[in-house]
Amino acid sequence: MAQPTPLQTLFDTLPQSGRVEWIGIRPARGEPMTILDNVMITPGKGLEGDRFEGRETSKRQVTLIQKEHLHAIASCLGRDALDPDIFRRNIVVSGLNLLALKGKTFRIGGVVLEYTGLCHPCSKMETALGPGGYNAMRGHGGITTRVIEGGEVAIGDSVLACL
Repeated sequence: MAQPTPLQTLFDTLPQSGRVEWIGIRPARGEPMTILDNVMITPGKGLEGDRFEGRETSKRQVTLIQKEHLHAIASCLGRDALDPDIFRRNIVVSGLNLLALKGKTFRIGGVVLEYTGLCHPCSKMETALGPGGYNAMRGHGGITTRVIEGGEVAIGDSVLACL
């Protein structure tokens, strides 16, 4: 077996761990988010109580965004801060670059998720955030994931890449 390149070694090394800062579900289309302290997450279904109606193979079962990016988006809009629920993502994490999870599975609380792609903003962000909201969010929208192992996630839980 060939030795990994130095760049591949860097991609495969992720010593940082993140932390769950916020959890929210979307009870129905267009309805306000419900903020939770903990939630059960099930393969093929996502977060209990969320409006997600995908299939077992859906790549968008759980969405995550970095807390650090919320500040970047707010800054682009000339604001001091923005509430996480405005972005309609399921989980906000801090302390870990979510893009470093590309191609990986990771543990968040009692759940194992698989990175499936970027979570791009939709045109509704222009209305939710005001003029320029869509473009302020570009590159900061978070990631989409598929549930590999279900379980519970709670505020304060660690986010760790699986090795």
